[in-house]
Amino acid sequence: MLKHLRVLLVCGCLLATSLVQADPMIRLATTTSTYNSGLLDYLLPFYQDQTGVKIQVISVGTGAALRLGQDGDVDLVMTHAPLAEAEFVEAGHGVMPRALMYNDFVIVGPASDPALIRSAEKVSDAFSKIAQSGAIFVSRGDDSGTHIKENELWGLSNELPSFEGYRSVGQGMGRVLSLASEMEGYALTDRGTWLAMQSRLDSVLLFEGDEQLFNPYQVILVNPERHPHTLYNEAKAFADWLVTKEGQALIDSFQVEGEQLFFSSAKE
Repeated sequence: MLKHLRVLLVCGCLLATSLVQADPMIRLATTTSTYNSGLLDYLLPFYQDQTGVKIQVISVGTGAALRLGQDGDVDLVMTHAPLAEAEFVEAGHGVMPRALMYNDFVIVGPASDPALIRSAEKVSDAFSKIAQSGAIFVSRGDDSGTHIKENELWGLSNELPSFEGYRSVGQGMGRVLSLASEMEGYALTDRGTWLAMQSRLDSVLLFEGDEQLFNPYQVILVNPERHPHTLYNEAKAFADWLVTKEGQALIDSFQVEGEQLFFSSAKE
């Protein structure tokens, strides 16, 4: 009997050891743009194959991603709202913010362009034309980085997003683009998601190039002093890899239909 008990105890210890030694899983909260564009599906296998570390991606708006970090529900965040990120770090929720990559925002809409935004000189003028025309504009309305940028642009245009055609849908970027296409409306989108989805949509790119449309991304670790249970060392190793020459080169090499979607920006 004692012999059987010893065997069971040894087996139990081996099982517990194997569970402890199992490959860790990092929890990454990131924006729907990095997910919808296909970038993470492209990047993550390279890291996972090298290290055996698995990464669980939680794709939400930037606001929700930062709240997950604040609550210690993830190990790091990858977002694109500089002011919100600065507040996140200054409040002690995040550490080691690092520039990762950038693209830009563009405005897409129906080829008929009822608000005539093709002729706009500045993005604020384009937003004014949309509001004054009463055309449909589909907003994410989800506290994402794109929604935060949209609100900044309404402020620059001196227009309120309360005109007849304004639609706040509380959805991710991919769904917003689909809805805008179906409704023959306008939408603000990051270029990466637009390039990844444009072949499936009736919308066309109508406005681009204003410096106000610059869209930088950062990677930030959740503060381990606030949340000791997080996998800080594993998350840091992953963030370190993202800003290495290898990680940055992979970001630059990611293309959809021959077009580069993101541009590396990590500082040497």
